[in-house]
Amino acid sequence: MDSKEAYKQKLNAQIKEWNAQINLLNAKIENKGADMKLKYSKELDALKEKQDDVLQKIKELDESTTENWEKIKVTADQMLSDLKTGLNNAISRLK
Repeated sequence: MDSKEAYKQKLNAQIKEWNAQINLLNAKIENKGADMKLKYSKELDALKEKQDDVLQKIKELDESTTENWEKIKVTADQMLSDLKTGLNNAISRLK
């Protein structure tokens, strides 16, 4: 397996794990009532949007050449970091 494919699999695994966490957060918010839902719905929407952006980068990786996939990787790494930070912040506020 080449490094591009390994990296893509790593991204997919991380997205899958974080998707489960986002769904769990959504369930917690739903159980806490309308006030919590209003308070955190925008934040969850932003997390889902960031997640979608990373999924788009994975598609770009599929279509990339050997020469330019490293550039896409740098952007994807930053996007993952932003998503991780946002998710961790949301988790800590909902505990």
